[in-house]
Amino acid sequence: MSNPPPPLPPTLHPQPPHITAATTVTPSPTPTNREYRKGNWTIQETLTLITAKRLDDERRTKPSTSSPSKPGELRWKWVENYCWDHGCFRSQNQCNDKWDNLLRDYKKVRHYQSQSQSQSSDHFPSYWSMERHQRKLHNLPTNMSPEVFEALNDLLQRKYSTQQQQQSTGSIQQQQQKQPCISQLSEQVAAGTDQQAPEVEAPVTGSEESDSSETESSENLGSETKRKKVRKIGSSIMQSASVLAQTLKSCEEKKEKRHQEVMELEQRRLQIEETRNEVNRKGITDLVAAMTNLSGAIQSLIANHYDQTPALLFRQWTWICDDVPLPKIESCDRGIAV
Repeated sequence: MSNPPPPLPPTLHPQPPHITAATTVTPSPTPTNREYRKGNWTIQETLTLITAKRLDDERRTKPSTSSPSKPGELRWKWVENYCWDHGCFRSQNQCNDKWDNLLRDYKKVRHYQSQSQSQSSDHFPSYWSMERHQRKLHNLPTNMSPEVFEALNDLLQRKYSTQQQQQSTGSIQQQQQKQPCISQLSEQVAAGTDQQAPEVEAPVTGSEESDSSETESSENLGSETKRKKVRKIGSSIMQSASVLAQTLKSCEEKKEKRHQEVMELEQRRLQIEETRNEVNRKGITDLVAAMTNLSGAIQSLIANHYDQTPALLFRQWTWICDDVPLPKIESCDRGIAV
């Protein structure tokens, strides 16, 4: 099993010499005509972003009275200004996206390294000893550098330790606030017991017995009133439940009635549609029959006309042969007198 990489040298963490834990950095004003760099982030830019994020966390957790931050200044705008002042020409959106990606990659690598340390190195080799294609097979980031990982680990450990310290100090302060109250209560209880001690030793008199009986009767009365209240509440709940059930029942009946009316209307519509279709079919049938009769009549008329022409010629011929003057007969088809 391969060991994790050596710690980051001091030169790889860009920290200005004038920055201390008690002071904050006040970046220069943001110009309006900035030209942001695009493309992949370099290691130096990533380390600058991590330093800016660490200083921003310190600035927000421990505000300085000498150089307070502007009320309208955004969190990632401050990070952008710091990165711009230290040679990382990126926008606040780029810084935010890069920070989210760094945290996601860091969690993956840390989880895998913990598995590789707990199990055999054959199945889980160290992340730093794997090639790019091996990292891709294990669904790990391929371009995480040891310097960036160590810087992120240092930052997150500091943040976790500060949170633990704040929680511990808060719990201590709460305990310190509670202790005077507890001591005062204990003193009052002790004083009360000292004052009430001789009264306990005194014999029980009739007045005390009457007081105890009165307290018992008052307790009984209180229990009776509670029972009455519970009964009233139960009866009101039952009444409201019955009203609700009746309302639901009436709603269901109205729904059923409405459904029946809709079904009747639909049935009437279907009947009207069927009647109209029947009328249309009957009209078409009558029209076809009329057309058929008309065509038959036309054909019979034509046949009769052609059947009468030979008979007319035969009559003319017989009249000529008999030397009998023929009467004038108008031919229908030729339109001349014979």
